[in-house]
Amino acid sequence: MALLTPLLRESGLHSLHTTGLDAYLIILSRSTRMFAYGASALVLALFFAELGISDAQIGLFMTLTLLGDVVLSLILTQIADRVGRRRTLFFGSVLMVASGTTFALCENYWVLLLAAVLGVISATGGDFGPFRAIEESTVAELTTPGTRADVLVWYVTMASLGSSVGTELAGRVIEHLRGREGWTLLGAYHAIFWIYTVMGVVNMGTNAVLSERCELKKATVAEEETGERERLLNGTRNEEEEGEEKKKTWFAQISKETLSVMAVLWFLLSVDSVADGMVSMALTTYYMDQKFHPAKSTLGDFLSVSYFLSGLSNIFAGPLARYIGLVNTMVFTHIPSSAAVLLFPFPKSLKWTFALLLLRVGLNNMDQAPRAALIAAVVRPEERTAVMGITVLLRTLASVTGPSVTGLLADRGQFWIAFVVAGALRLAYDLGLFTMFINIKLHKHEPVGEEEDAYQGPQRRSEA
Repeated sequence: MALLTPLLRESGLHSLHTTGLDAYLIILSRSTRMFAYGASALVLALFFAELGISDAQIGLFMTLTLLGDVVLSLILTQIADRVGRRRTLFFGSVLMVASGTTFALCENYWVLLLAAVLGVISATGGDFGPFRAIEESTVAELTTPGTRADVLVWYVTMASLGSSVGTELAGRVIEHLRGREGWTLLGAYHAIFWIYTVMGVVNMGTNAVLSERCELKKATVAEEETGERERLLNGTRNEEEEGEEKKKTWFAQISKETLSVMAVLWFLLSVDSVADGMVSMALTTYYMDQKFHPAKSTLGDFLSVSYFLSGLSNIFAGPLARYIGLVNTMVFTHIPSSAAVLLFPFPKSLKWTFALLLLRVGLNNMDQAPRAALIAAVVRPEERTAVMGITVLLRTLASVTGPSVTGLLADRGQFWIAFVVAGALRLAYDLGLFTMFINIKLHKHEPVGEEEDAYQGPQRRSEA
């Protein structure tokens, strides 16, 4: 028992347990969603290729789908704290079910494009829709500075495992159905989208039973109202203050101080997202299929093992952040992954390509939990949903050009250039992040104890 307690604490399971049932439900919701995204990422580009759609049109589809995600994320994250986070997440799940059903039944390119743009379908295998920003903001609301990184680590870890199982199952289901009489490859792809639809229904269920604790706390609103009354009583309120307050309300209460920090981070994340859009998992599997022509189950195995390794590595992100800091964890786990992207097109054999895929995907997500914890640590609690929503929006917007560029390169027989450019952009993001954020002050807007302060590593908490 004496050995079990420190193990639970170091692994972050103790933090997850103390956070409560809502944390488990949010993690379950994202895990099942990433299960669906992993399955769709394996087959999406292959599905369109089987329909006879050109590479340029496949790239256009992914670009326009990401643009649809931008608009949907902007709308839902800006209203989530007003209409309720749980209602917003539930509505997003309904859109996911609608899109999955359309892909399961339809083969018309333009109808599918409309369903993807107006609904929720993962064009890249990543979580670019409206869910993630709201969920991360909710996790930040449920946790303290000392438990936040641990809970976010498990949020990311279980998502990776969900993707792993989803891709593995998709590859196996396709090969199994193809071997049965009366089934075509196209029919097997449709079956995967029925699985996607079922996962959307599961998301609806988990979001429906979240508790009131997930909503924005009213304390911040009460404090603002108290300050308002005091200014009125003291006769100090003027038109300039009113105009400033309206402006802050319009920008979802994001302060100038927060914007000055986030503007730099948003730019760097946009650079990273341009790279991710160029070589998404859907396009990566399509590239491997074109270059080596492996069985679909083999592709599924490759992605599944990569995502499983990612899940295992994510477990260490929390303890690593405690010892070397959030920024160092983000940078030094991401650099090897970026290098793997740059080198990805050069091996001539499938096994060495797979090795680089393992390195890329295995370490790629170790920066996600520290990044969410970093954002939560530098913004005010009432700003988190808006800031995280804008973060997702800008990252998605930055990634929209990538698929179209890659599609054009693929049409010209220069698919490999996309990986080289993407790897170089990712490395530029890593170096920029280290340079600009290594000395940033954290947790200026919330109380922090000694144990919680350990998460900052080299970064020092402000004395303010």
